Amino acid sequence: MWAPWRMSYISGLGKSEGCIFCEKPSADADRENLILHRGKKAFVIMNLFPYNNGHLMVAPYKHTGDFQDLDDEEMLEIMQLSQLAMRVLKKAMNPAGFNTGFNIGKAAGAGIDAHLHFHIVPRWVGDTNFMPVVGEMKVISEHIEVTYANLLEGFRSEAE
Repeated sequence: MWAPWRMSYISGLGKSEGCIFCEKPSADADRENLILHRGKKAFVIMNLFPYNNGHLMVAPYKHTGDFQDLDDEEMLEIMQLSQLAMRVLKKAMNPAGFNTGFNIGKAAGAGIDAHLHFHIVPRWVGDTNFMPVVGEMKVISEHIEVTYANLLEGFRSEAE
């Protein structure tokens, strides 16, 4: 298996000192930052180091790691954007199911615990094989830029 794109994650190369969920939406570079959709209180972004093809995250613009800091509008929009993301993923990738949820705090598995984000991971029957167990790696079958282009079209058509 050859996955040179993982080296930047493993080595921490190019790792931001700040918060990616604050920095990326403040930049005017949605394609480069993998932002698929912007709402009023939250946005949809692809995970650069996904658990599976099409792994999306919905994050509030508000910088907080505490779920209780979200107001009703923020919580509602996060859930509405999660529904939108699942509709788009169903049309674009035809998954058989989804894993969804928040990892709140380092102990719960949050890679970035200072800024809440809701994971949406599409799943297919048989998408888990021996590679994670034996090879300590996942097989991601589509380049992230191809997935971005396919999903972006879906978000644009759903938003119309």
